[in-house]
Amino acid sequence: MTLEWRDEPVARLATFNPAGVVDLVPITFAAVDDHTIVTAVDHKPKRTIRLQRLDNVRAHAQVTVLVDHYSDDWSTLWWVRIRGTAIVVDEPAADVVAPLVAKYHHYQDIRPAGPAIVITIDQVRSWSAVP
Repeated sequence: MTLEWRDEPVARLATFNPAGVVDLVPITFAAVDDHTIVTAVDHKPKRTIRLQRLDNVRAHAQVTVLVDHYSDDWSTLWWVRIRGTAIVVDEPAADVVAPLVAKYHHYQDIRPAGPAIVITIDQVRSWSAVP
């Protein structure tokens, strides 16, 4: 079975905060290719664009992304855990956020204008209820 994790609308990004504790937030994301994922600060309401996740990545580049599928039909459950090395791109060029714009129709009217996090995939692990 091929897990279509790239098509899922939301993932969770885990970063380490300054105290060494894991912070976990939901994100929109796009797979740029088999080796790279991108997410960006967008126009959804936030108190600030100086987000803790950005500071966390700047201080500790190792991140984990979890993409999963839940259903009441437990025979269709699956998850993909992606570990990688991230960088913050403060003023991303259009080509950096283009995969997000292509994936999410909300971004076609208002492109993500904030910093982007670009993750180079180091490891992929997965589980599926279907063998």
